[in-house]
Amino acid sequence: MNIRPYRHIERRKSRMIKVGNVFVGGDAPISVQTMTNTLTTDINATLEQINLSAEAGADIIRVSCPDKESTQALKEIVKLSPIPIVADIHFHYLRAIEAADAGAACLRINPGNIGNIKKVKEVISAAKQNETSIRIGVNAGSLEKNILEKYGEPTPEALVESALDHIRILKEHDFHDYKISVKASDVFLAVAAYTQLADIDNCPLHIGITEAGSLRAGTVKSSIGLGNLLWSGIGDTIRVSLSAHPSEEVKVGYEMLKSLGLRRRGVTVISCPSCARQQFDVIKTVQEVEQRLEHISESITVSIIGCIVNGPGEAKETDIGLTGGGKGNHQIYVNGISDHIIRNENVADYIVNFVQNKIEQRKLT
Repeated sequence: MNIRPYRHIERRKSRMIKVGNVFVGGDAPISVQTMTNTLTTDINATLEQINLSAEAGADIIRVSCPDKESTQALKEIVKLSPIPIVADIHFHYLRAIEAADAGAACLRINPGNIGNIKKVKEVISAAKQNETSIRIGVNAGSLEKNILEKYGEPTPEALVESALDHIRILKEHDFHDYKISVKASDVFLAVAAYTQLADIDNCPLHIGITEAGSLRAGTVKSSIGLGNLLWSGIGDTIRVSLSAHPSEEVKVGYEMLKSLGLRRRGVTVISCPSCARQQFDVIKTVQEVEQRLEHISESITVSIIGCIVNGPGEAKETDIGLTGGGKGNHQIYVNGISDHIIRNENVADYIVNFVQNKIEQRKLT
């Protein structure tokens, strides 16, 4: 029995597929994705973004393949990438075949957009031969003309119908290693479409709010949309679409999952907004602690509270707690229990070192 049932999220039952060595769907952890924004033909720049994203925790990364030169470069990129690569294909079926042959773990493609049935068969054949999965990527901004004419505008029903049309093509060719996204920049539209689709097909769902915006605005918008879906148990892999470096998308994605208890990674800081009662500079301390501990992947919780009003209570729920006290005497908590007092210390330095030592101790036990 869950001692805190109000925190329990019942995930939708989906079937499991593989994207390279990453399982998506079923009871696999919700994976975090991003996408490079370099020219794919610039192999070094693309790999630099891939490596930085992987360091931030990305499980999967997407790379655009608009031309033959890009799919040629993809072969080298795949060899050197530490994480599976999804090749982003839009219209030309040959790019999809080339990407699958180059080692892409997944193709982001809409079968209905790549031409006649003969071409579709060739793409599916290449995917099967290379054990490459497929993501059907429906987007409100690029719906098929006949569907737009039918519904008049992008609607949840329009997005779902487009997805089902593409699903039907794959199923007719006995291809089942697919996941689906039905993205929109409108939060209401995206959430409604995903909610409808979740009840129709048991495939894994790649969720995202497309073209969400800048780092701050896009984070808020994505958190509302994806948070709604994740809290409802919908979503097997996520991508936060921001006008920012791909690694920032990964960090935001993990913060969402951490906030809902769906996945743990790195340092989670609980901190107060600060007020006149603070006994040290909370804002500066939190900024410094987060920045200096950003490289840590092990899960650990830290509370940083400026005074004794809420400090002891928050510290009981974290691995390490700091509560500001009068005359430069600050209380340190370990595993929710009052442990010792620090006096006239640089609190940021102390917490950073204390967290790092705690993690090293864990590794030895």
